Amino acid sequence: MNGPPEPRRRPVDVAIIVVSYNDAADLPISLASALAQRGVSREVLLVDNASADGSRAEAARLGVRVVALPENTGFAAAMNAGIDATESRYVLALNPDCRLEPDFAATIVARMDARPDAGSASGRLLRGDGPDLRPSGVLDSAGIVFRPSGRHFDRGAGEPAAGRYEREEEIEGASGAAGLYRRDALGAARISTGFFDADFFLYREDADLAWRLRNLGWRCLYVPGALAYHRRRNLPERRRQMTAAVNLHSVKNRFLLRINNQSGGDAFRTLLPTLARDLLVIGACLTVERSSLPAFRWLWQNRKRLWSKRREIQTLPRLQGATADS
Repeated sequence: MNGPPEPRRRPVDVAIIVVSYNDAADLPISLASALAQRGVSREVLLVDNASADGSRAEAARLGVRVVALPENTGFAAAMNAGIDATESRYVLALNPDCRLEPDFAATIVARMDARPDAGSASGRLLRGDGPDLRPSGVLDSAGIVFRPSGRHFDRGAGEPAAGRYEREEEIEGASGAAGLYRRDALGAARISTGFFDADFFLYREDADLAWRLRNLGWRCLYVPGALAYHRRRNLPERRRQMTAAVNLHSVKNRFLLRINNQSGGDAFRTLLPTLARDLLVIGACLTVERSSLPAFRWLWQNRKRLWSKRREIQTLPRLQGATADS
């Protein structure tokens, strides 16, 4: 005879998801900081992209559940797998080279609980120094800001931290290094390629999701009382030291970002400066960065599917009650 059904497990407050690809050296710091979060119920999950360096064993040693992928699917697809594998009111996407203060999640959740229209939030990220990610006096990100042309920047990146971006406010997007998202907002923004668009593979996928959420009427909060420390490897001034794969996806995704999200009006208004910059990028790929040329072949080969995906994005329902300027 069957016993009574098991009670449905109540979702935790926050699922903290770390995507790893040969990041075993950093995981003891990032995962430990995730496990140390206080003031919220939480689940910590590692999604491993077929690492060959013991990343899975490191997570198991810390008692962290692992979703082991058979191949490197990229950050966006792996994060989607982690979101699907968890139940929570909020999702915290955490980079393996980012360390959280123990009250990071609780501080942001308290603000978002008071704002049902907040789909995402960013804390105050400083650059982390050394293998233990000690706090530096330099800002890494105070959230994402967009230009009408589709360019995006991390506010305050590289600036002295003292006295800057210390006020709570609405911003345009959350940095994917430690971005916190309302699960309902992620569900509303989900498309055929996932919550994070898997076509991005890596790089700029946080900006794409931020832009999509904003277009749907969801707000993003900046909560400077939530502190984290990030070792940022990829910077424009270090482009020649970045891997060929990162540079290729950076080129591809700068166009994909606009295909997905830019309005026709903004495209027209910024046509000349955008075209000038695009020609510079194309010229660089033809001369000094030929390894990024396959980005253009990929965009051309997938043009029909990408246009269909744009139409899909444009038909997503807006947040009820969202104002026209959201």
